[in-house]
Amino acid sequence: MGLLDKFEGKLDDLVNGPFRRAFKDVVEPVEIAARLNQEMDKRAAIISRGRTVVPNSFTVELSTHDVERLSELIDPIRFEFISVLREHATEQRYTFLGPVEVAISEDPALDTGEFRVSSETKPETPMPGQPAAPLGGNRFAGHPHLIVGNKTYQLTKSSTTIGRGTGADIAVDDAGVSRNHAVIVLGIPSILRDLGSTNGTSLDGRKVAESPLHDGAQITIGNTTMTFRSG
Repeated sequence: MGLLDKFEGKLDDLVNGPFRRAFKDVVEPVEIAARLNQEMDKRAAIISRGRTVVPNSFTVELSTHDVERLSELIDPIRFEFISVLREHATEQRYTFLGPVEVAISEDPALDTGEFRVSSETKPETPMPGQPAAPLGGNRFAGHPHLIVGNKTYQLTKSSTTIGRGTGADIAVDDAGVSRNHAVIVLGIPSILRDLGSTNGTSLDGRKVAESPLHDGAQITIGNTTMTFRSG
């Protein structure tokens, strides 16, 4: 089953009949999802070998009639659009520089069934030498993040490496941690993968080579335990 087929199925499960009726002969969400992915591909910029940056902030403009019919479904639809974009970025090995956002707005000039998609890059400004910038409080609630001690790191890249080395996206000062110890790959679901570390990687107290992550998962590398939050 393809990405957009899964998307359509998830929306059917989410709102059952009302969603289908809302879009009958109007605008198809799967068409919008496909256009969002196309927009991401079109705006992709190769920064270096193995690193392609894509926009993380998207706007979908709909006609007044379509917005009115969608009024009670805007939030769940936005969430599913964000999930589609994250999964597409993971498959294509794209990098986001900030949290993924999708806004749905009204343009009275558009006819029923018409829509417009635009995007831009809104990067978070990282601290020098720290690509995954520490966050404060619940500022990024709704976006994947990793809690390490008293610091919280937003997961903005399709894959984030954790280790003791300076090249790791999230550096952990722990002698029991390998230079490149593990990686978190965002997706549906997100994945934790050990990178051949010396002491191994544990998830919820069990050593794993690779395992899906759930919200609140406890990841232990060396003597350091961290918490994964899906949003």
